[in-house]
Amino acid sequence: MKLKGLYRAVVILVILALNISCDQVSKSIVRKKMSYDEPISFIQNHFTLIKIENTGAFLSVGDTLANPYRFILLTLLPVISLLAGTIFMLTQKNFSKLILGGLICVIGGGIGNIYDRIAHGSVTDFMHIRFGIFQTGIFNVADVSIMVGIGLILLDAIVKKMEEKKLQQQTEPPTETANAE
Repeated sequence: MKLKGLYRAVVILVILALNISCDQVSKSIVRKKMSYDEPISFIQNHFTLIKIENTGAFLSVGDTLANPYRFILLTLLPVISLLAGTIFMLTQKNFSKLILGGLICVIGGGIGNIYDRIAHGSVTDFMHIRFGIFQTGIFNVADVSIMVGIGLILLDAIVKKMEEKKLQQQTEPPTETANAE
């Protein structure tokens, strides 16, 4: 079923708002209930909740930049990009469901993190995963949303490539084998 017009935009904005809300509620709980020096471990220390404030971007990149570069790179450009992405997502009608879902997740996660940066001066991160040599940085729900969104967009590309290949195989003339006499 294809959604059209205003109804489509409202559905997209509601899903986007739910995405942002999940992130903001989780961060609000962490800010109110957790201390910086009290990590909480689960699943035999493979999953840990630990409250930090990230003043940079992904993995604290840019946290040592001086203003105005810091403001431009970590606040102004992301706000402009997220606004442009939201307008693009709302005005373009030819997205697959996977692409649209991916865009909603990426934009929602981005808005959640940029809201923190503007409202609190840093982004609250609180989850950490460790399995053997595999270990993540400390992240939040917005980061998960961004990664899920990227995954959906990549999945769409893979599905389209597989469909293209299948269609190409169906339209190619069969190769004839010569009968040996």
